[in-house]
Amino acid sequence: MPTTHPSAAPQSAASQAAPPQPAQVEVPRGLKGVIVTDTVIGDVRGTEGFYHYREFDAVELAGTRSFEDVWHLMVNGALPTAQQRDRFARQIAPLRHLPAGVREALPALARATAGSGPLAGLRTALSLTGAAAGFRPLYDLGPEQRAADALAACAVVPTLLTALRRLGRGLEPVEPRDDLPYAANYLYMLSGQEPDPARARAVEQYLISTVDHGFNASTFTARVIASTGADLAACLVGAVGALSGPLHGGAPSRALDTLDAIGTPDRIDGWLREHITAGERIMGFGHPVYRTEDPRSRLLKGIARGIGGDLVDFAVQVEERAEALLAELKPGRDLHINVEFYAGVVMELCGLPREMFTPTFAAARVVGWSANILEQAADSKIIRPSARYVGPPPRLVTIPTGR
Repeated sequence: MPTTHPSAAPQSAASQAAPPQPAQVEVPRGLKGVIVTDTVIGDVRGTEGFYHYREFDAVELAGTRSFEDVWHLMVNGALPTAQQRDRFARQIAPLRHLPAGVREALPALARATAGSGPLAGLRTALSLTGAAAGFRPLYDLGPEQRAADALAACAVVPTLLTALRRLGRGLEPVEPRDDLPYAANYLYMLSGQEPDPARARAVEQYLISTVDHGFNASTFTARVIASTGADLAACLVGAVGALSGPLHGGAPSRALDTLDAIGTPDRIDGWLREHITAGERIMGFGHPVYRTEDPRSRLLKGIARGIGGDLVDFAVQVEERAEALLAELKPGRDLHINVEFYAGVVMELCGLPREMFTPTFAAARVVGWSANILEQAADSKIIRPSARYVGPPPRLVTIPTGR
């Protein structure tokens, strides 16, 4: 017998008697301004130009604390004492080393992703690492094991990224050193040489400043996956995918490309005016939350000026003229520099290749993602929004049974 698919247009007695659908809430496009949950991890106050981790000013932390201190704060809820810091460092150090199965698979993975870069390889590498480490669904774990998985995943990300980068260039990976802190060890594994302390500190400050930043796209993605009860590696893979987009974490190198395209001071106004009037986005300017200067860019501008050089002087000139022209040509938009503009400058000055700019962002943000994943895993409610269907109405059709 054929079956009938009910139409949305003529209602039958059965459809009229159906229970009403739950009330739906209309929200702004892109979920802008929509509060979806409570968090104790941090907040971004866009109109004030301020953000914080737990109860601490994030920019102040970047100026006064180590990456390990902030990592401890994010996952344990408090800044460590000197004794706790040493214990935390000893706990992290052995976790930097790759499982044997993952190490053996990396050369083939690096070759396969050579055209896409280490961030693309990281997605697969994290899946391999989670499987090799025996990560189980968050839903089946208690808080202690969830935290242990998060610590292991965060510790190994810099090792994976630097190994993929070196293998992709025909070089052997550099084993992590247990005696170096997070940022210095990252630079060491990338180049094979112990970094200059001032450059290592500059990169460390950048890493601290980008650990967390509210419910950005990658953090929200990680939390959505965590709400399903999936394992921690699956949550991080989704977050890395979101971060790879040029509208999210893929902009630091593009902002630096803008400086290259402009080239010389005499071309600044003409180049900017042409691209702004054409409606093109100027990478490194504007932010969906801040209506003031991005506090991270203020921090990184100070770091760049501390290093100094022609690139910094040119970047400052471009920043000043871009903000003036954006105010003139796009009045009322409040477009200021964001974190990507001077992030690219700082990383370039510290010798990081542009291919590693967004992976370096990921090496910091993985700590913030993990803190959010652990917080979300404590809530058993799955994140399941609705969509408004705007296609053609369903038809009243007779569907053959196929007999």
